[in-house]
Amino acid sequence: MWEWIIGLLIVGGGVSSVKIIQQGNEALVERLGVYDRKLVPGPKFVIPIIERVAFQETIREKVLDIPPQPCITRDNVSITVDAVVYWRIVDMEKAYYKVQNLQNAMVNLVLTQIRAEMGKLELDETFTARSQINELLLRDLDIATDPWGVKVTRVELRDIIPSQAVQESMELQMSAERRKRAAILTSEGDRESAINSARGKAEAQILDAEARQKAVVLQAEAEQKAAILRAQAERQSQVLKAQATAEAIQIVNQALASDAKAAEAGKVLLALSYLDMGTAIGKSDSSKVMFMDPHSIPATIQGMLSMVDNKNGA
Repeated sequence: MWEWIIGLLIVGGGVSSVKIIQQGNEALVERLGVYDRKLVPGPKFVIPIIERVAFQETIREKVLDIPPQPCITRDNVSITVDAVVYWRIVDMEKAYYKVQNLQNAMVNLVLTQIRAEMGKLELDETFTARSQINELLLRDLDIATDPWGVKVTRVELRDIIPSQAVQESMELQMSAERRKRAAILTSEGDRESAINSARGKAEAQILDAEARQKAVVLQAEAEQKAAILRAQAERQSQVLKAQATAEAIQIVNQALASDAKAAEAGKVLLALSYLDMGTAIGKSDSSKVMFMDPHSIPATIQGMLSMVDNKNGA
């Protein structure tokens, strides 16, 4: 009977002395109340009664949810901040023996660091410098938790919520800022429109002046060419008249030389031409009128005939 009892105790003790550590976990073994060794994943043997597994925890990364915490910024604005911390145990012995209730200690440390960092910033900076705040919290928490055998891998601020009064004030400020930007954009648009309109008018005036200048130049060139053409035509007409006069004089000379009686007729024609010249001069608006005594006309004609006789004699 006693043999059976002893055998069962031995078998039960042997079974209870075998510990299986899961993958991703580690365990601490104490011998007679003193830390002895660390158990890694796999089946491990522990001496019954003398040794015991004092602590077993995962070494995988864990998430620590930080509850919303009221903070005061540097410009005395009340805000509520919450965060998420990613961390893992790198030294199981320190995590168990250096601090009691590791997770609670982590939460309080993070809250303290968040308050300290928010107190260094003004309200506007808390919204614009979130990534910088995350980096500062990560650095400070990693340094603070190093004695506990903990590695903080990432810190993220989730929500930064000002008080209701501050939110209303910010909305009014944003509304005023939007109206200001709208007014600035409107004035800039009006200015650009006025500038473009003035520029268009100036360009139009320049083009109009250039067009008038070109028209004047073209008109002057046309008048110059017309004057040149009129002068050429007048010169050609005078040349033709001179040629016709020379030919007529030649024909008259030939006739006078061939017929003796033709000289008398020529004298009469010359006198009549003189009278016609006086008539033409009298009809001209810009010419001087020559008055002659009707009784002296025969004498004048006789004098002209004598001049013709003298020329023929010569």
